Amino acid sequence: MTRKPLGSAVALVAALVTLLAGCGSLAAASKPDDGPVDRTGMTIGPGITPNSIQLGVLTDLSGPYAPLGRSVLQAERLYVDQVNASGGVCGRKLKLLVRDHGYSVDKAVVQYMDMEPSIAAMPGLLGSSIINALMSSIGTDEVMTMALGYSSTLLGQPTLQTISATYDIDMINGLDWAAATYGLKRGDKVGYIYLKGDYGHNALRGAKFVAHEKRLKLVSHEISEDQDDVSAQVHDLAAAGVKAVLITASPEQTASAVGNAAAQGLLVPFLSSAAGFHPQMLKSPAAPAVLSMLHLVAPTPALTDKAPQIEKLVEEYQKHYPGQPLDQGVENGHNTMAVAVQDLKEACADKDLSREGIIAAHRKLTGFDPGMGPALDFSDPWRPSATQSYILKPQKDVPGGLVDVKGPFKVAAVEKYLSMI
Repeated sequence: MTRKPLGSAVALVAALVTLLAGCGSLAAASKPDDGPVDRTGMTIGPGITPNSIQLGVLTDLSGPYAPLGRSVLQAERLYVDQVNASGGVCGRKLKLLVRDHGYSVDKAVVQYMDMEPSIAAMPGLLGSSIINALMSSIGTDEVMTMALGYSSTLLGQPTLQTISATYDIDMINGLDWAAATYGLKRGDKVGYIYLKGDYGHNALRGAKFVAHEKRLKLVSHEISEDQDDVSAQVHDLAAAGVKAVLITASPEQTASAVGNAAAQGLLVPFLSSAAGFHPQMLKSPAAPAVLSMLHLVAPTPALTDKAPQIEKLVEEYQKHYPGQPLDQGVENGHNTMAVAVQDLKEACADKDLSREGIIAAHRKLTGFDPGMGPALDFSDPWRPSATQSYILKPQKDVPGGLVDVKGPFKVAAVEKYLSMI
């Protein structure tokens, strides 16, 4: 290498100083990790163009939860279409980048890696095992994500949000209601059939808390996802003399449990988590038993609720998707997209559409009412965004196959439980 004269080096440094001074306004306006600032002074990040905001949806459209995934996605698309028809957000139209993981973790990981660089946020991520596999990456990449899973084990993640009450909170409210309604008393046995994994275990945790508080005896049976016939578990609960049965499983498993209970003479009330019901159950051989023996505890009201927003959603969904079944996933899709859009509006007002700006905007939302359930508070990532629940009952020939029985309500045990975890 040839050594340069000292004078040349001094001249080079002086030139650099002059150049940086001239660019000082740009350097001051930029944030090193958040992306560039556009000509309007808006900080932007991945998925943001002058004309559009691209959002990611990673869901199940071909696997075991395809009916739920489809209704959620259609409600999300309906919401996006309505927002775009009204001018979009921040002068930009919303676009959805959708991928179907078919409930395969390996497939979902590859799809996430492919979509992540080109999305601003992810308002739809379905599946407990999928969420757990991607949780670390979502945090590292700072992708604000709405989880279509409601386990309290997902709390405490700055970039991951459960919408509404978690499974354990719902079951605390539900079992407390059931104990009062069904006249359960100290020492009574209550059966519990629950699915292996976050969904079942988290709901079981809430039930155990209430059972301990009320001195009830839980007789529990864990089942696997591929176990559609639960007649053996029902037989064991009947032999144990249970006075009621809780169930946190798939709709097929719930129908099997209730139908077998009726067939075996175990004519006791059943209380299911919301995800354990689908309107198709009312066309199955178990329908008479489901109609007479089953209630649900849910984070949102039935689609037959008279709230104006719900009536409007049902009307517009049926108009846009004629012949498609209505279920609680329609409300879930509406709520998740409503939250995502409000995040973007808040971030726009703050002149920061970077991923960091969207996260900050989300945590500013308190008392946000999407029109489908209780108001939501996202200020503390360690608390559920809502702690109220609804009791629903199956009914034929109504939208969604459910009607309201009670709610929204929260029992005193909820705050005691939250103070201990």
